[in-house]
Amino acid sequence: MIAERRTLLVDGARTSYLEAGAGEPVVLLHGGEFGAGAEVGWEFTVNALARRYRVLAPDMLGFGDSAKVVDFTDGRGLRIRHIARFLALLGIESAHFVGNSMGAINLLADATSERPKLPLRSLVAICGGGEIQRNEHMAALYDYDGSLPGMRRIVTALFHGGSWPADEGYVRRRYESSIAPGAWEALAAARFRRPGLEPPAAPSTERAYHRIGVPVLVIEGGEDKLLPPGWAAEIAALLPDGRSAVVPGAGHCPQIERPEIVNALLLDFLANCAKTDSRKEISA
Repeated sequence: MIAERRTLLVDGARTSYLEAGAGEPVVLLHGGEFGAGAEVGWEFTVNALARRYRVLAPDMLGFGDSAKVVDFTDGRGLRIRHIARFLALLGIESAHFVGNSMGAINLLADATSERPKLPLRSLVAICGGGEIQRNEHMAALYDYDGSLPGMRRIVTALFHGGSWPADEGYVRRRYESSIAPGAWEALAAARFRRPGLEPPAAPSTERAYHRIGVPVLVIEGGEDKLLPPGWAAEIAALLPDGRSAVVPGAGHCPQIERPEIVNALLLDFLANCAKTDSRKEISA
């Protein structure tokens, strides 16, 4: 099964996305590093899920082939609203959501807000939600200079295994995506701050998790260089219906580094969500 690349105009903004499969919709939201996008973030996930579900993996605003739009006051809110409108235009009223890194943080931020925008049926957060560690790997993500060596530092930060930054083809692939027209500018601009302004708060575990009324799976990379050990279990314990899992031998993108483990976790979680829904319907 091969995902098809499609384009939809969402409130005037070109929105590119991958689609495959049929059945209940599963929406995949990629990370926020330079060079990120639906294809590079979910290439080992889409087809595995599409055997049972309708999978939609959009390039979020500023990434991939989607419009290079920047909101300096509410960038996260803009992307959340954009995904909500994207799904509304496709006629999707309820969906399972899976996010990696920034995608996961956006999902948790929306789900714990007073007025969520996304039609969540369930939520999977992969390496997003804990406190980002302030180290050289974080610096590699934030201080990218648009060079090939800079992209290799990003890949080093994202993965546990040394084979990824040593793979010239893989590094170049991400690099080419990061320097596509408007791509570097859109992400770099979002990091601008007025001189003297306090830096924004890091993504926090201190959210109103009690507001999330759907099943949640929090997945941690066992060798993540950007998040501290144990953060996933900590967040899962705060959720009304939460569970956590640690993927051994994986960094910040376990769905790429250990896809066989992550795909099994996703399929099992989604199957359990379906069983829970069936029991609720019977009891009703």
